[in-house]
Amino acid sequence: MASVSPADARQHIASGRVAPIYLILGQDEAGKMALAGEFLELVEAELRAFNVDRLYGGETSCLAVVEAARTLPMMVPKRVVVLLHAERLLNPRKESDASSRDLASLESYVKAPVDTACLLLVADGLDKRRSLTKLLLSKATVVECAGPADVNEAARWVRDRVAQEGKSIDARAARMIAERTGPDIGRLRADVERLVLYAGDSKAIAEADVREVVGAATLQDDWGVTKAIERGSAADALRELALLMDSGAVPYMVLGQLAWFVRVKVPAPRVSSAVEAVFRTDLAIKTSAGDPRALLERLVVELCGR
Repeated sequence: MASVSPADARQHIASGRVAPIYLILGQDEAGKMALAGEFLELVEAELRAFNVDRLYGGETSCLAVVEAARTLPMMVPKRVVVLLHAERLLNPRKESDASSRDLASLESYVKAPVDTACLLLVADGLDKRRSLTKLLLSKATVVECAGPADVNEAARWVRDRVAQEGKSIDARAARMIAERTGPDIGRLRADVERLVLYAGDSKAIAEADVREVVGAATLQDDWGVTKAIERGSAADALRELALLMDSGAVPYMVLGQLAWFVRVKVPAPRVSSAVEAVFRTDLAIKTSAGDPRALLERLVVELCGR
């Protein structure tokens, strides 16, 4: 079947006319996960417990995936079955008769999928030499989430991503981000999310905002985040946090540093709300209620009094 863009896939979801099998590929992990999550909108929230299956390539079998897809939906037109890290299942490390039989069960399903399920296979990449991969590429609807290829595409990506947040950014500011960040989708996404967070209630993002948040820093200060919070500079704090996280800092280490700052440095009138914000972030990280980096960014902005 044809390859489609993530935007095309979203139109499929909005119309309710989805293909029986989607193969979501690429290195943009956040983009793939976000798109897979949007397919859940095909099922009403109160019915997802009965009609949505999330499976993981390293923890399940092809037969289990097929059985989930063949299960009849309950009070909805289609079930949604999501297989994450599909490459771990479709590219087995060890070949055996058992693994061959297991892969054959999925191969049979791909040849004749049911119309009562939407099966999503989310993978970094697949071995194109395998017969099952060739079959999937010919039968499934393939969605590439690879990120922009150059600065021009990166600038367009920035404008689209900002628009998704209900904000606008002029062409010069979008290109400035693309030129400073480059086409690296991970860094580009992180920089834009920080920029959107920094913009707050403002509906328009200007070049001045980009210079504040995306400007490159040449030196890393392990205590740069707390120093920036103490100055009340959200832009500097977000930039320092990005440098810290990009260097491999552990989220709990950063949270511990921020908790120390709250106990020692925050003025008395703000201590109560700051402590509550730290506890809320700690609980969210422990319960996987959000991306740890994004949770820390929100905490930093809140501690800056924004």
